[in-house]
Amino acid sequence: MPTLVWTDELLLGVPAMDTTHREFVDLLATVEAAPDDTLIPAWSALVDHTQIHFDNEDQYMHTTGFAATNCHTTQHAMVLGVMRKGLTMGQAGDMAPIRQMARELATWFVHHADTMDAALAMHLQRVGFDPATGTIAHAQAVPAEAIHGCGGATCSEPDTAADATSTSATSTSVSAA
Repeated sequence: MPTLVWTDELLLGVPAMDTTHREFVDLLATVEAAPDDTLIPAWSALVDHTQIHFDNEDQYMHTTGFAATNCHTTQHAMVLGVMRKGLTMGQAGDMAPIRQMARELATWFVHHADTMDAALAMHLQRVGFDPATGTIAHAQAVPAEAIHGCGGATCSEPDTAADATSTSATSTSVSAA
């Protein structure tokens, strides 16, 4: 049985993100079930999908006022780098790191989706961003300055500044993990 199974609890309300996330979960399950002789192609397919997945989310952030240097984008780059290293190790005959990474990705993904991706989805909905067309329905809702943090006051609605302080403390510990 896979470590992570798709449930509606993972839905974020942005169909393009939800579809991509479901594909990620399915590909991860394929990796976990793969025998050694098909593990490398299964992992490679997951890495390729994850590259597109992260590129799309990074583009959504760039288009709608998240800075390219925010911690969400940085985490994408770090995770993809580790996945690529696993692919290299697997291609050299060491399957154990891929198997370990697959289990850890299942835990990481749920946390990432519940925090960083949920915040991005809320932002995309607020600005009325359509990932299929790249259009923004509520241009006035796009922040005047790019959002650089992960939960500070610049990521929050103006009337929720009090909540931003507690969110910022949580985000700092999450991004350090």
